[in-house]
Amino acid sequence: MPAVTVLSGFSPAATHAVARTLLADNPALILIRHDLTGVRDGIVHRIVRTAREVLEDERVTLVHGCVSCTLREDVLPTLVRLARAHPDRDQVLMLPEAVEPEAVAAATGWCQIDGAPVTDHVRFESYTTVVDAGRLLDDLTTTDSLSDRALHAADDDHRAVADVVARQIEYADTVVQWGEAPEGAFDGARLAVLLHRLAPWAAHVPAAGFRPESRHRPGTPGVLVRGLEGYAVGVHEPVPDCGVVSVLFRARRPFHAGRLNDALGTIVGPTLRGRGHLWLANRPDTAIAWDSAAGGLSMGSLGRWLVAQPEQRWEEVSEGRRLAAAVEWDLYYGDRGNQLAFVGLDLDAADLHRRLAACLLTDDELAAGQDTWMTWADPFAGCLRVEENSVRD
Repeated sequence: MPAVTVLSGFSPAATHAVARTLLADNPALILIRHDLTGVRDGIVHRIVRTAREVLEDERVTLVHGCVSCTLREDVLPTLVRLARAHPDRDQVLMLPEAVEPEAVAAATGWCQIDGAPVTDHVRFESYTTVVDAGRLLDDLTTTDSLSDRALHAADDDHRAVADVVARQIEYADTVVQWGEAPEGAFDGARLAVLLHRLAPWAAHVPAAGFRPESRHRPGTPGVLVRGLEGYAVGVHEPVPDCGVVSVLFRARRPFHAGRLNDALGTIVGPTLRGRGHLWLANRPDTAIAWDSAAGGLSMGSLGRWLVAQPEQRWEEVSEGRRLAAAVEWDLYYGDRGNQLAFVGLDLDAADLHRRLAACLLTDDELAAGQDTWMTWADPFAGCLRVEENSVRD
């Protein structure tokens, strides 16, 4: 069965350079890439090649112009078709700069080709992200959106550049550094520490030493649900290393929505990246995702806490989720809680922890009970959808 290395990265020059090196090292390797410049008009340009020749160069018309449609209608079918035609040749799927590898992994979990899962035909060996050392910090700190750079995949694609770059790094099982940091040895050391803090679970290798290896573990959860699934959401390294600080915040009592809303600027502003899940007192049924980068923040539903559901529905979630809940189960709160990870430069870890802790319910507020919490003003109304048919404790 052919092995597939999924190669992502926000710098096309860096990703192309690594792809060319892989082709040069292995003449039998097949490279597949898609140009999505015309995807909003329903046109995708597919190129398939080896080190020696171009096997395919076609423009494909899609029924709907979006990334998920491209994956379903052309990318994954192309992998399967090539696997059938060349069963002894491995593949490299090079993603366009604005495509997140988690989207590919999700699509492989549900998309079927000719009635069979994609994974019956190819084995996804590694999700590798290539980082351009010369522009990483600029990309992680910019407030640009994809649409500002004409990279949005659809009219309703409002993603920020910093979000995409962070998620590409975080989902990877292998992070490849290409090029040199622009300001010398210290800058290079700081970049290395930053990458390890953003993706402590990944293998980190220089471009010159990169060779595809089998590192991907199917079923690896997305970064925002790692804590719910029993995985680490980050590392706690509050002492600066080359100026890089990583903070973990865990708490069992809920956040006061009003105080958290008031403090968002002082929490998000000093950090490069924040991720994880939280519990809002006035939304007791719903686990909330926290996803921040470059001063921007998005929050959304991750589904209901197990304690807010009938036990017969617990079988609908993963075994990892149930095991993680059992380990952390609280007599009163069940599996509710907060797990957040933040990464920043010259970040005051103690001050950030104090700001977050000040947003939690006080003892008196906690004693007032859930019926009282539900009467409090909700500054996130209209931003976070409360799930229908939620079950009260």
